Amino acid sequence: MKIVVLDGYTENPGDLSWDKLAALGELTVNDRVSYAESPEIAEKLGDCDIAVTNKTPISRETIDKCPNLKFITVMATGYNIVDYNYAREKGIPVANIPTYGTASVSQFSIALLLEICHHIGHHDKTVHDGVWADNPDWCYWDYPLIELEGKTIGIIGFGRIGQQEGCVAKALGMNVIAYDPYPNDRGREIAEYVGLDELYARADVITLHCNLTPENTRMINSDSIAKMKDGVILINNSRGQLIDEQDVTDALNSGKIGYAGLDVVYTEPIRSDNPLLKAKNCIITPHISWAPIEARQRIMDMTVENVKAFQDGSPVNIVNK
Repeated sequence: MKIVVLDGYTENPGDLSWDKLAALGELTVNDRVSYAESPEIAEKLGDCDIAVTNKTPISRETIDKCPNLKFITVMATGYNIVDYNYAREKGIPVANIPTYGTASVSQFSIALLLEICHHIGHHDKTVHDGVWADNPDWCYWDYPLIELEGKTIGIIGFGRIGQQEGCVAKALGMNVIAYDPYPNDRGREIAEYVGLDELYARADVITLHCNLTPENTRMINSDSIAKMKDGVILINNSRGQLIDEQDVTDALNSGKIGYAGLDVVYTEPIRSDNPLLKAKNCIITPHISWAPIEARQRIMDMTVENVKAFQDGSPVNIVNK
């Protein structure tokens, strides 16, 4: 079978190996292909049997131009970059990687929160720039410093990642509330489940860990922000499309949202005219929550398992049954 990896560089910039995937067929690895819909995508796939993608879209048009395509596997948990409904109509199963990033993504969410609370990067830079050496006092801080103990974190999307973050937040002494359409017993051990409006009203910190759906696209908007506490902290390292970027920018600039820590934006790579780039008190990182080598190795291993299971006639992690 011919296997084509569309955008392999971010998964494996040279510190992992494609050998196990290569052992399953005739493998072609592209470092990167257009992240916008483009004829180049179908050209790269050609007559392959199996497509492997991370963030390169596979649309209806691309599927139609690749009549030999039999299986698509996404090197991520989110699979909205594939027209999976049309793939199902064409009899093409689409698989994802459901569990690779629980530790790394929840850890990064907490890291964004702690950076907002202490501005460690900023203060380190001021020390290296000589500000401390020239300071008349034995210490200084340029931003209000925030203690998290006793504050309430509201986690929207309380699956594996959200629950892991909830455990860390509890260890920091925070009160944990959560919204999820499918409450479960483990979640109840970690958090108090509440409705969305109650979460908005009670939380000092709001973090997003939900899948992207048509119903929750831009769920953080002027209406939901109005229900939040003044000065709330917003963390999003789930999907950029969950927030209305102009509404969040306006809320940051007015102080309604005190700080935002974002690892994702609506269009990636970020556009130079994204309003968040000029918003007050907004930390933006380049979608790297998923990127520790341990997490990427799990992606590699599970991608191999997805392909092998399909070849064996018992596909796993299928999202479009």
